[in-house]
Parts: sequence; C-alpha cells; structure tokens
Amino acid sequence: MNELDVVGVRVEMPSNQPIVLLREVGGDRYLPIWIGPGEATAIAFAQQGMTPVRPLTHDLFRNVLEAVGQQLTEVRITDLREGVFYAELVFASGVEVSARPSDAIALALRTGAPIYGSDGVLDEAGIAIPDEQEDEVERFREFLDQISPEDFGSSNQ
Repeated sequence: MNELDVVGVRVEMPSNQPIVLLREVGGDRYLPIWIGPGEATAIAFAQQGMTPVRPLTHDLFRNVLEAVGQQLTEVRITDLREGVFYAELVFASGVEVSARPSDAIALALRTGAPIYGSDGVLDEAGIAIPDEQEDEVERFREFLDQISPEDFGSSNQ
C-alpha cells in the first residue's frame, strides 16, 4: 500500500464528469478517479473547511462514528475491476467495510484518516508525472483554489 494525498476535485470537460485526483506520497504517480457530483461537493467542502448548515451524509457518518466511539484508522483503495474502483474503510476495532472510493475519501478528509492505494491499482491506473510536468499539476492546484463546491452542480442539504 502507498499513501496518497488528495490534490483536489475538478470537472472533466467536455463530459462534465467530476474527478478526484490523488497523489502518491513520496512518488511521482497520480491517481484520477471519476466520481459523482455529490461526492465531488462533499470532498471539496472538506478540503475547503466548509461546514454546511445541516450535516451532509459524510458529516453524519463521522458524527455517528464519534457518538459510538469508533475511529476510522485508514482508507484503502484496493482494487480496480472493469473500470470500477473499490475501497475499504478500516476501523480501530479491526472491522473493515467495503465502500466506494469517493465516499471513503470524503470520510477520510473529515476524520483525518490516511488514504492508501494498492500497488495493483497504482500500477494499472496511476499516471506518472515527472518533476518537469509538475507545473501542470500546479496549474490544477491553482484551478482548485478558484473553484467552489457549488460549481459541481447539486449541493446536498
């Protein structure tokens, strides 16, 4: 497993499909995962430190975990089969729960849990971006600084 950081979310054109972009910590690979607009909004809210008036689903789940004394210790992006990514939530109790990567990432950002990607997933879907192409990634980060969650369409209340 390789630790991943969330670079951010953006909307891929011309399909208008949101993407979350993860970066391998200590490596040069990036992992793009296509996600839904609701999950894009949830991830963007968490990254920007925005708190909605009423808890979104991921906020609610975090609150429930706190209420029952459970801790999310890590998120693992474990597999890629037929174009579909798979993830697991790993709890301090040892329990592992299957999840969509987008939901797992949104929850990890809210709880501070680290995100890991399997070697197989990164080998299959990771994109190596050498240092000389880092300016492209920097432009992406600048784009993220200018976008708001409302730009992803629907906003859950």
